[in-house]
Amino acid sequence: MTTTDDAERDRRDGAESGRLTEAERKSQLRKRRQAAHRGARRVLARPGFLASLRERLALLDGAGELYDLDEPADQYGNGVVTALEERVATLLGTEAAAFFPTGTMAQQVALRCWAGRTGSPVVALHGLSHPEVHEGGAFSQVSGLRPVRLTSAPRQPTAEEVRDFEEPFGTLMLELPLRDAGYLLPTWEELTEVVGAARERDAVVHFDGARLWESATHFGRPLAEIAGLADSVYVSFYKSLDGFGGAALAGPRTLVEEARTWRHRYGGMVYQQFPTALSALAGLERELPRLPDYVTHARVVADALREGFAAAGVAWSRVHPEVPHTHEFQVWLPYDADLVAEAAVRQGEETGVLLFARPWDSPGPGLAMTEVSVGAEGLEWSAEDVRMAVADFVGRLAGTDTGAR
Repeated sequence: MTTTDDAERDRRDGAESGRLTEAERKSQLRKRRQAAHRGARRVLARPGFLASLRERLALLDGAGELYDLDEPADQYGNGVVTALEERVATLLGTEAAAFFPTGTMAQQVALRCWAGRTGSPVVALHGLSHPEVHEGGAFSQVSGLRPVRLTSAPRQPTAEEVRDFEEPFGTLMLELPLRDAGYLLPTWEELTEVVGAARERDAVVHFDGARLWESATHFGRPLAEIAGLADSVYVSFYKSLDGFGGAALAGPRTLVEEARTWRHRYGGMVYQQFPTALSALAGLERELPRLPDYVTHARVVADALREGFAAAGVAWSRVHPEVPHTHEFQVWLPYDADLVAEAAVRQGEETGVLLFARPWDSPGPGLAMTEVSVGAEGLEWSAEDVRMAVADFVGRLAGTDTGAR
């Protein structure tokens, strides 16, 4: 746990950051932020990647209630991995599902399989989707696919954009929710219209559902009905379910069997995966039922943040979307990102209450943006708790010196 002396030493080091490179300064701030998060007594969420090895292994406590631990360990995807695949297929209402070590691999394989079936390597997607922003051009560089952007506007694509796109495509990929636009989801009517527009063009539909688990509250539909709109769906086991890693591709049995062949070719035929599979089963059993509560309370937190900034006299602030679609959303403030990031870390170091635990980006001059996630810990915060934390945070902004300029 971070002590007051540790925090003071870190701030003295920060005062000398003018002699550091930008990368070194950011690295130093990241370490302070992570230390503050680990040591904080109050946070809105505690992501697994910040936990110690001992704490992460505790996720498997009680695993015998999830799967018979006297069964043989898995080898190349049998046993507990097969049980996980069957559980996912049941939840999503698909014929089959296949476990993958990463979502990047799962989606490349899925879209490669669809390209072979449709005869088109063209994948229509959003310009802010994960493959376009975070995967280093993997679709084109590794899988021979050609992504085309329906739009890069910070919103979901429309049925008109799908219907009127100027060139043919074999597959439409939709990221639900669209993380880099603010964890945005379409309405159920908009989603069905977009899918229908793709069908009009004889295209198949694939859902990038890394965070699909928490989307049911917004849509007001069960997971199987949501997944049933698409020809295939990818889901993650760690982003919202807090597993050790891994993903699943779900869809028709023939597609999934073909995907297993490509999984081997892509190097995804891992010898033993029981720790990851057990952690995924734990997430489905323990976290999945709680996600609707997180989504509902995220709306309480979002309202309180907005009220808190207004009461503190901040000239302008934005919670985006205004009513969060999932348990994660963006907060925008009219300050230099370095100034806000320093104030956020200092609040955690000095009070043990860390309101903003994620990095702050600078979308433009004088603007700062961060993401907020509400998990089990966040359920303990009342709206008044949030407003008080905002008042303390804003009070620190005036006297914060980043040492960066």
